[in-house]
Amino acid sequence: MQFRHKSLFVAAALAVLGSAANAETVKIAIAGPFSGSVAQYGDMVKAGALTAIEEINAAGGVNGNKLEAVMMDDACEPKQAVAVANKIVSQKIKYVIGHVCSGSTIPASDIYENEGVVMITPSATAPQLTEGKKRHFIFRTIGRDDQQGPAAAQYIINKVKPKKVAVLHDKQSYGQGIATSVKKDLDAAKIPVVLFEGINAGDSDYSAVITKLKAQGVDFVYFGGYHPEMGLLLRQAREQGLKATFMGPEGVGNKDVTAIAGPASEGMLVTLPADFAADPANAKLVKAFATAKRDPNGPFQMPAYTGVQLIAKSIAGAKSTDPEKVAKYLHANTFDTPIGKVAYDAAGDLKSFKFVVYTWHKDATKTAAN
Repeated sequence: MQFRHKSLFVAAALAVLGSAANAETVKIAIAGPFSGSVAQYGDMVKAGALTAIEEINAAGGVNGNKLEAVMMDDACEPKQAVAVANKIVSQKIKYVIGHVCSGSTIPASDIYENEGVVMITPSATAPQLTEGKKRHFIFRTIGRDDQQGPAAAQYIINKVKPKKVAVLHDKQSYGQGIATSVKKDLDAAKIPVVLFEGINAGDSDYSAVITKLKAQGVDFVYFGGYHPEMGLLLRQAREQGLKATFMGPEGVGNKDVTAIAGPASEGMLVTLPADFAADPANAKLVKAFATAKRDPNGPFQMPAYTGVQLIAKSIAGAKSTDPEKVAKYLHANTFDTPIGKVAYDAAGDLKSFKFVVYTWHKDATKTAAN
């Protein structure tokens, strides 16, 4: 896939200056986990969103309007996400980048849709966010699990060709959803799934399920969930002599999975968005991250940057900060961005998005597996 984005010219193109009398500050809430066990993902979103806001403001803003980030911590907890969403509405903030975890994003999105707040999530992949719902204000800058799941399943079917597979999940919207998607495709290909089971997120001992994996003679494990549980599963599996290959979605693709699992993280497979930071078209943008002392390397930085960029481009295109008009412009247009061309279907899902399979290494680096 070729990306033809020229990042340093984006902000300048958006700086259509209006009269001082009409200028306003457009607040954008950055909502996600900035505390708790998956705060690393919130930090990725924060890095991308702040870099975009700073670039746009440095070039004069959008239609004379400056952008202002408002940080909102939901700790990846659904109840806290609802409280955050209500706080955003009460503060009359009309734009949100986030939330991050699917389980938090889904209930928060209902509030935003009802209240006319434009939300763009750079990381929530669960189909339930948009499936079967009439959405106008809800968007993503990442693919859905039913795009990511098949990418993982096809790699397992065509490349790994395991004899016995276990599919585990953390019983949460994101993890269980993508695990179910993978199992569906494996079943269709007649790959034996001998165990499909949920584990409790936050537990410290998974020896019981590992004993089941050993008893079943499993040689491949797919886990739907986040890196804290995957790290423990990897480490404890190796300690108990299970040599199966493990694979997970982008929620496990974090350097802290290696901090938890140590050498046992070597060889883990993970589906991630394409490495946008490595794309030559984004070289100047990567330099902007470095200048701001932020890391551009991760699954959510560029999608978060893109989310802010889309809001800014749509305010400029609609010649209005009215969320209704901005949402309409988002639905109606195609955009050149750091993650490639972005176009939305009626539900606010990307018409296309590419996930790549990577092999993880014990030094917390990764290489493309396919």
